Amino acid sequence: MSSSETAPLRARAEIDLAALRANVRALRAVAPGAALMAVVKSDAYGHGAVPCARAALEAGAEWLGTATPEEAFALREAGLQGRVLCWLWTPGGPWQRAIEADVDVSVSGLWAIKEVREAAAAAGAPARVHLKADTGLGRNGCQPYDWPELVDEALRAQADGLVTVVGLWSHFACADEPGHPSIEAQLGRFREMVAYAEEQGVRPEVRHMANSPATLTLPEAHFDLVRTGIAVYGLSPSPEVGTPADLGLRPVMTLKASLALVKQVPGGHGVSYGHLYTTPGTTTLGLVPVGYADGIPRHASGAGPVLVDGKLRTVAGRIAMDQFVVDLGGDEPPPGTEAVLFGPGDRGEPTAEDWAQAAGTIAYEIVTRIGTRVPRVYVNVSTERAGNPQG
Repeated sequence: MSSSETAPLRARAEIDLAALRANVRALRAVAPGAALMAVVKSDAYGHGAVPCARAALEAGAEWLGTATPEEAFALREAGLQGRVLCWLWTPGGPWQRAIEADVDVSVSGLWAIKEVREAAAAAGAPARVHLKADTGLGRNGCQPYDWPELVDEALRAQADGLVTVVGLWSHFACADEPGHPSIEAQLGRFREMVAYAEEQGVRPEVRHMANSPATLTLPEAHFDLVRTGIAVYGLSPSPEVGTPADLGLRPVMTLKASLALVKQVPGGHGVSYGHLYTTPGTTTLGLVPVGYADGIPRHASGAGPVLVDGKLRTVAGRIAMDQFVVDLGGDEPPPGTEAVLFGPGDRGEPTAEDWAQAAGTIAYEIVTRIGTRVPRVYVNVSTERAGNPQG
């Protein structure tokens, strides 16, 4: 869709699929010896899982990654092919459905191996399993102390025809802080845990540890597969790693709204809840009809940047549930004028990183939290699907 076609919308998140495809190609070039997984959890970090997954596959991603089983099933129901790994499981999860949907599953503990065995027996087909090692993140994954028992149980299940151990993997704690001592420590531990599993007879198709920052900065961590999430969407994992432009990436989401009202107010006029902002003199205020119910962080009250009528403005006062105000300084753009909250930044608009700084958070959260009231409008859809912008 063109911007003129989307102009009447209260708000919209324009998703540039050409940028996403270019990001995937750039990431593949950074890790040429490894396959690439595009992580599309949390509705592709707020960008729309199915269209983004399809574009990533078109650009050469061989794998898709999700957190929850339901996210993986949605990809399959949309007809997406290729390998899908789902890693966030809880007891009683839909293991059998995952096996039947040809979804790879991650296992971090003995309870999961037991449930996978039962599900595979019921499905009449082996589960494709990735054993996850906790090499120091302290989150999901099996501790080194318990690793021999997990490997042994997985190999027993494999011998019984109920499991195929296809992956060994782990996750970094501080890869977005280049030079952090934990990085080498985790890499060393992962190599040791992989070596142990292979000595016991595991023959993994893929060993994988690199997230976006490790893909971009740690070639020694690429192994057989890299798992790229935030970088697929053109955002930097952290300012320490570099800007998107430094990394050869382009932000995929541009968030826009249409001014709902422009009015003149006198000096000394309070603005929004709590009157945290008072006009310094006669001025004009513009009403931007999005708020924290749409995912605009309330923590950015008084600080969030917005491009209106060619000039950078700042949120005046508190961000409310459905709306916030900018001081237009006497300018009088007509209602309906476009307000750009963030985008790639090359047309003078703020970026998601700018909003992250204003809210004291990270760019991941800025894009992921944009809510369902904001329609996703897909631009630069691939030629073969040009007739289906939502596809």
